[in-house]
Amino acid sequence: MKLPVIRQIQRTSTAAEIETAIKVLENTSEAASLKSEEIDVIGELISNMCGALEVHQMIADGMPEKDAANNFMRKVLGSIDR
Repeated sequence: MKLPVIRQIQRTSTAAEIETAIKVLENTSEAASLKSEEIDVIGELISNMCGALEVHQMIADGMPEKDAANNFMRKVLGSIDR
């Protein structure tokens, strides 16, 4: 996950648009002709989009954008350290 990518997605897309894009990428990832590297790229895109959705929700709950993005990344890094 990359915070600049998550911020770009969150700032330029609605939650509904992100959800639609995730569904399209999930369906695309099931194509039998995809190579492992291509599936990895799709997975990274989906991860960033899911992060953007979480940031969207935190902002909707009243958190400032900067705090929402930073809290999300702290949460991700905290789960990696476990």
